[in-house]
Amino acid sequence: MTASPGGDAPGAGRYGEDVFPPEQAGEGERIDFGALAYDDITMARLRALGAGPGWRCLDVGAGTGTVSRRLLDEGGVDGVLAVDRDVRFLGERPGLDVLQADITAPHSVAGRFRLVHARFVLMHLPERDRLIAALAELVEPGGVLVLSDAVDLTSDRTPETPYTIVMRAMWQGLRATIGTDVSWVPSYPQLLRGAGLEAVGAEIHVPPLLPASPISRFWADTWERSRPAMLATGLVDDAAVDAGLRYLASDECAALSAGMLTVWGRKPEEPASR
Repeated sequence: MTASPGGDAPGAGRYGEDVFPPEQAGEGERIDFGALAYDDITMARLRALGAGPGWRCLDVGAGTGTVSRRLLDEGGVDGVLAVDRDVRFLGERPGLDVLQADITAPHSVAGRFRLVHARFVLMHLPERDRLIAALAELVEPGGVLVLSDAVDLTSDRTPETPYTIVMRAMWQGLRATIGTDVSWVPSYPQLLRGAGLEAVGAEIHVPPLLPASPISRFWADTWERSRPAMLATGLVDDAAVDAGLRYLASDECAALSAGMLTVWGRKPEEPASR
């Protein structure tokens, strides 16, 4: 099979509309599988950066609110503003404010925050340089911006398996449908420096692909929901996707999941007035 013409052009569709609509049965569960795979790593980094009492936090693309709630319950932060284009999965609780908004729209969020956090958001959006600069503006002096997105580890030298075949088709299908692009994610550290942040650091986490593990179940659900986009690339057919799903659920699976690159930077303190 060969890729369809124009397969490298980013699509003009949107996450949550053309792919992964929140009203589709089981979408909240799919998001939670990802949270189970990554939340402990995210929280460890946020706590290491100082998230705790006295902090007011912004959680962009909050999804089902797992990070927002853990910031309140474990970090003891003063409050969290959880923002998403669709907030049906975000429940009410003390300290949690919910805002339905499109972060790509200018002035969609008001105020300044000690922590601004976005995970698996920017990779699906255009004008990423502008959005990073806009998020940095929401950080108060001395506060931190923390961004996490996926890094594809299926390079041309990766052995071809049912997993890598489907994963490559997924990335291309999502790019052609909704513009998802993870190729620029390794440039995050420089982009944060360009946005005026200091003490920039980065780390990557790759959860193990084990049968029935949260990350394996996340990818299985993600493949099923993006199957039409993958088939449209011409890289796979239904039989190849089904083979990938069987491989992912088996003890034969020997592959690297996509990594989560997390990068952070601190807004300089304002000079003391004389």
